[in-house]
Amino acid sequence: MDTTCRSGKYSVERDLLDEEKLEEISQRKTYAETHPKLTERLKDSLRCTVPKLKQRIVQSLPVLYWLPRYSIWDYGMPDLISGISVGIMHLPQGMAYSLLASLPPVIGLYTSLYPALVYFFFGTSRHISIGTFTVLSIMVGGVTERLAPDTDFLVTNGTNSTGGRVDVEARDLYRVQVAAATTVLGGLIQVVLGLVKFGFVGTYLSEPLVRAYTTAAAAHAVVAQLKYIFGLFPKRFSGSFSLVYTLVDVCSLLPKTHFPTLVVSVVSLGFLIAAKELTSCLSPKRPLPIPLELITVMAATLISSYTYFNINYTISVVGEIPSGLSPPSLPKVDLFGEVIGDAFALAIVGYAISISLGKTFALKHGYKVDSNQELVALGLSNTVGGFFQCYSVCSSMSRSLIQESTGGKTQMAGIVSAVIVLVTILKLGPLFQELPKPALAAIVVVNLKGMFKQYSDIPQLWRSNKIDLAVWLVTWVATLLFNLDLGLAASIVFALLTVIFRSQLPTYSVLGQVPGTELYEDIETHRGVREIPGITIFRSSATVYFANADFYVEALKEKSGLNISKIIVYKQREAAKQRRRERRAERRARRQAKREDDGSSSEDTLSQDLERVSLGSLGKWTWDVHSIILDLTTANFIDTVAIKTLRNIFRDFEEISVDVYMAGCQAKVVEQLDLGGFFTEAVTKRHIFASVHDAVLYCQNYRGASTTPSYVEYAVGHPFSTPLKMPIATSGSDHAAVNKRRFHS
Repeated sequence: MDTTCRSGKYSVERDLLDEEKLEEISQRKTYAETHPKLTERLKDSLRCTVPKLKQRIVQSLPVLYWLPRYSIWDYGMPDLISGISVGIMHLPQGMAYSLLASLPPVIGLYTSLYPALVYFFFGTSRHISIGTFTVLSIMVGGVTERLAPDTDFLVTNGTNSTGGRVDVEARDLYRVQVAAATTVLGGLIQVVLGLVKFGFVGTYLSEPLVRAYTTAAAAHAVVAQLKYIFGLFPKRFSGSFSLVYTLVDVCSLLPKTHFPTLVVSVVSLGFLIAAKELTSCLSPKRPLPIPLELITVMAATLISSYTYFNINYTISVVGEIPSGLSPPSLPKVDLFGEVIGDAFALAIVGYAISISLGKTFALKHGYKVDSNQELVALGLSNTVGGFFQCYSVCSSMSRSLIQESTGGKTQMAGIVSAVIVLVTILKLGPLFQELPKPALAAIVVVNLKGMFKQYSDIPQLWRSNKIDLAVWLVTWVATLLFNLDLGLAASIVFALLTVIFRSQLPTYSVLGQVPGTELYEDIETHRGVREIPGITIFRSSATVYFANADFYVEALKEKSGLNISKIIVYKQREAAKQRRRERRAERRARRQAKREDDGSSSEDTLSQDLERVSLGSLGKWTWDVHSIILDLTTANFIDTVAIKTLRNIFRDFEEISVDVYMAGCQAKVVEQLDLGGFFTEAVTKRHIFASVHDAVLYCQNYRGASTTPSYVEYAVGHPFSTPLKMPIATSGSDHAAVNKRRFHS
């Protein structure tokens, strides 16, 4: 093969390649060579060598890879500053998000400690901050409130209730057990999925789906905080439309708003919003982020302690925060059956959020994140954390951005932040006992600002991709109406349906040649391309498989203008008519022979009649297309239904004397065709060409002699011994319309 380049132009000389010749030249391996037997693969996987063992250990425990290479001089100070900044954010967020999970605030501190320590050993992302997150906190809150409602813990005296008072201590203890059981089960699901290399499951959660889901979850979070902001006691609703029912109930209770609670909420909201707007304007000038949430928590705690909010104004406060760490305990296994659906939803959503953030930072800083190992690391973080009364965790968007923007380099920043949380649990926990819950609710609401900004996706998707917009809107509506777990399931189903719909109804097109090149484009979307006379080049924008095989055949008939079934019936009718004409001509000739004495005259008359009859009928059977080329460059697999469909296409077009060829097949597709018994004596690998251009040149050389188009020299390739001239159509008329007019004439 000779290739020369001059001023951006090129000339290529090579032989025309069909699949048979291509396999011979490239020396393609056989199926047995590329697919070892199951026993051989099993032996290879069980064969243990020192390098393989070392690789497996390092893959399972990534800390062994990067920690020995850790440079204190290069990474120590950035990780320290970043860890302190993230650790300070963990404190208010951990306690605030515990309210979303309907758990005591100290559980949020535990959740910010243990999972981060586990992720340090098993995680592969250097910048994500593992701990509490809004969406997962809401999902856990839905489980705890469903299985441990307040009505189950009313304190009674004999047969009468004492004013409907709730045993808060017993309720919270059981809710912690429910959350821990859900977390352990969700973590085990993540570990199993990671071990079976199921990390690709996160790819089914597209960016529009995740963003719409988190936006709707933010609405759930705001509604859940309204009772703390207004000091109300709305009813608890579960199941579909619970958000609507809760919102209606809160609105009906607004006249009973607790004014002191509302004042604390408004002041906290006003301070946080104003301070965040001010710091965002000054962000380029400040070296470290200002811990506004921690400042709010400390200020609210001090004011509450000196003015006795709880006693004088009956404002709800955090209450007792025990010092020290609680011992590990086994989860309630009998709850697994009731929470398995919620655990699976938590596992999938948590992984999707973590892997999307991890891959974003990995791409920005030039390292790799292992999807399957991330699934295992997150699963182990949840499983171990569940034994220490933690609830489900994932990476936090806000804390991860802080960890990355403050210069964090490795997972060591997570250890520093965990130390900050540990010191708080051991020594500083009791200081936050007078923290007002309205202040924590304000922190939650203000931190959701970024999620509410995602509504700007709607006009952007309207301009760029209507199907992604449909996924966004359906996800948002389903999550709002059907709650977080059912909303996620409905969203995934709809997203998969859009993929099936797009693959089942792809775009079908007839291709024409870009003049002077070996390129072929759709004649309907490109003015400059020209059809090849006598050749229909047909392309589908999606793989041909069982769901769209029938559509593929119908589109081929429509685009080529050849309705095979009608043509075959027409030919059979014409053949029958011709046979009747021939029989009538023979009878007429015999009658004439009896009247005439000269036999030669009868034979001449008979031959003339038969020739006239034959010529008169054959002219109606002609059409412009002599070759069909199926462009299969978009096919990445082929199933048994598609193989049967292609076999039928070859057979049917052969009935009307039209040759069919395929072009651009991947090696995997050819292999599947071979295994599926597609090739026969009539249809061989010589009917498959390396490219559309090879197939076109072959068809012109083999069947194109009967055409009479105008010709120009083709300057790109000369695959035969003499330069082949490429026919250029004199007009861009629609191929199907020409054949239909010719057929019905």
